[in-house]
Amino acid sequence: MSIKDQWDLETALKVLQHPTVDAQTWAEAVEWLLKHGPSSIRKILLEASNTATEMQFPEVKAAYYTSEGQPVYDTQGLSEMLGVPEDEVQEILKRKEGSDDSFSLLDLFPNSTQTVH
Repeated sequence: MSIKDQWDLETALKVLQHPTVDAQTWAEAVEWLLKHGPSSIRKILLEASNTATEMQFPEVKAAYYTSEGQPVYDTQGLSEMLGVPEDEVQEILKRKEGSDDSFSLLDLFPNSTQTVH
């Protein structure tokens, strides 16, 4: 069963608002919304992600920005910041995409093959 089949918009939004939800479930709801949610919600989540990244990891600089102004990060830079091999970063991204062929993190940025938001 794909992630798309495990959630719906109403459930994902309730999870985000729940005061005691565990971090794993919350993260799964955010992932579902980024993959399948309406563009207005995806935009809000990406803006929040950008703000958190800038605050928590000021040393991480975007490789470039999309036409919509979203930062794109180089997997090599991420691997250096995390202290893990680049192929491990790429493997994590592939795992996050799972078997759901309708979405790829890299599809958010079609001009890039080695970068991720």
